[in-house]
Amino acid sequence: MSNLLPVLTLLLGSMLTYYFGVRAKKNEAAHKYKEEQYAKLLIKLQGFVGATANAKTKREFFEEQYKSWLYCSDEVVEAMNHMVRLVIDNHGKEPEPEAGRKAIGNIVLAMRKDLHGKTSLDYKAFRYTDVH
Repeated sequence: MSNLLPVLTLLLGSMLTYYFGVRAKKNEAAHKYKEEQYAKLLIKLQGFVGATANAKTKREFFEEQYKSWLYCSDEVVEAMNHMVRLVIDNHGKEPEPEAGRKAIGNIVLAMRKDLHGKTSLDYKAFRYTDVH
């Protein structure tokens, strides 16, 4: 019996190490995937802003947005839904600039919080830069 305890301890330790190692790799892979998808959404959001606004990029954003329901946090989905409502309510016209900036900034902020846990930034910290 006294010889069995070290073997059981070794087996249990190995199983726990394996379990937590696999779990950490899975979490890391999921985080990386989410980061890549958020990057795509971020680029497509340019379709709604200033000189970069165009119908093609908007359509591509909506395609990505539909897929995002599979991986986005609730906060990100709600922020994107708010922006979509803003676009619909303005019937294709440019929304009031500050309202549009806030809607997009809040999406980016929600993505940041989802990826990093928390942030001290607010929506005003994010800006697309028009390059002519």
